[in-house]
Amino acid sequence: MNVIEQARQAYAPTQMAIRTDRAIESQLLSQVTARLRRTLSDDVVNFPALASAIYDNRRIWAALAASVADQDNHLPPDLRAKLFYLAEFTDRHSQKVLAGKADVQALVDINVSVMRGLNGQVEP
Repeated sequence: MNVIEQARQAYAPTQMAIRTDRAIESQLLSQVTARLRRTLSDDVVNFPALASAIYDNRRIWAALAASVADQDNHLPPDLRAKLFYLAEFTDRHSQKVLAGKADVQALVDINVSVMRGLNGQVEP
C-alpha cells in the first residue's frame, strides 16, 4: 500500500455499524449454535468442545432469562414467560447432555427457533 492510499484510509470517514440488541443476541446465538452443531457432526464426541459450547449457550440463556425477568422489559408478558421457560429448559437439558443422558439437538433447535424470531422470520 502506498502513502497516498494509507492517507485516504486514515482520513476516510469511518462508519460504525449500529447494531440493535436483537442483532447482537441473534449473532451470539448463531455463533454458539454453530459450535453446538459441530459437536453433532463429530464422529467421536469432543467433550471439551461440547462442554465449552454448552457453557456459553447457558450463559446466553441466563442473560436472556435475566432480561425477560426485568420489570422494565418491554416484551409482552406472554412472550417473556415463554422465553423464561425456554431458559429454564435449556439449563436442565444442558445438564442432561453433559451427563450423557440427552442429545444436544434440542438445544440447537431452540436456538434456531429463537434466532428466527429475533430476525423476524415466521416459523415454517
